[in-house]
Amino acid sequence: MSRKNKIRDSVADRVFQVVVVVIVTIITLTCILPIINILASSLSSANANNANIVTFWPIEITLDAYKSVVTNGALIRSMFFSIYITILTVAITLVMTILCAYPLSHRDLVGKSILWPFIMFTMYFGGGMIPSYLLLNSLKLLNTEWCLVLPGAISTYNMILMRTYFSSIPDALRESATIDGANDFVTLTRIMLPLSKSMLATIALFYAVGRWNAVTDGMIYINEPEKYILQVRLKNIILNAQGLDELMAEGASMEFSLNTTQMRCATLMFSLIPVLIVYPFLQKYFVKGVMIGSVKG
Repeated sequence: MSRKNKIRDSVADRVFQVVVVVIVTIITLTCILPIINILASSLSSANANNANIVTFWPIEITLDAYKSVVTNGALIRSMFFSIYITILTVAITLVMTILCAYPLSHRDLVGKSILWPFIMFTMYFGGGMIPSYLLLNSLKLLNTEWCLVLPGAISTYNMILMRTYFSSIPDALRESATIDGANDFVTLTRIMLPLSKSMLATIALFYAVGRWNAVTDGMIYINEPEKYILQVRLKNIILNAQGLDELMAEGASMEFSLNTTQMRCATLMFSLIPVLIVYPFLQKYFVKGVMIGSVKG
């Protein structure tokens, strides 16, 4: 290759890198700037929010909105109920995913070729909201935590990730365990799962974030206000004045001079706290798990 071609290729590579950096920067700013604006609005005074002059830096900093949020009984109750539902969901979904993925990772599983089309069918088609509602109603599960957990007890996509990861573990390890007298349960719990911590953390994060952000099932299956999950209460606060009036009525915020934008932004930031606390600890496992689980070694 001539020197001119090398220079041309080098210039093309640099242009490509610049374009990639610009695109990634734009996408990153698109995701981060709205959150910064919400944070700034929640920390700004009512007068600044009323004047609509808050951008990305708080004006006349005050914590009155956060004082109102943390002293509100309904919001705190919804927060802890959502945390409980999320933990319960992660525990059940991980067990279901592992129990489904491990047998399918065996190459000699009888009937696997027959099962796969049915499994893939569930990835693209579902029963629908109305049949699910009628089923849960007939099982007397409405207005309970189980109506939020059981319908999504397993994700086909996550199960395939887990199965691919199990398949990437050398067969020699399973064969050695079998020779030593270990059954499938011992092999799974003492060999496969300890080697799959990164993928388990990744799938747990998928399930947790999906459950935490879900709002539709909470709106349809839960009709008792004391059992509202946090996202449903946030939806009511953001989209209509009635939800904000309920929040103000149950809290200790009447002593503060608050703006509706101020309260809504503070409530949104309050809902992000659990995710912001958990994600940094799982980030390294998340990246490693996705990369390894996506390639069969």
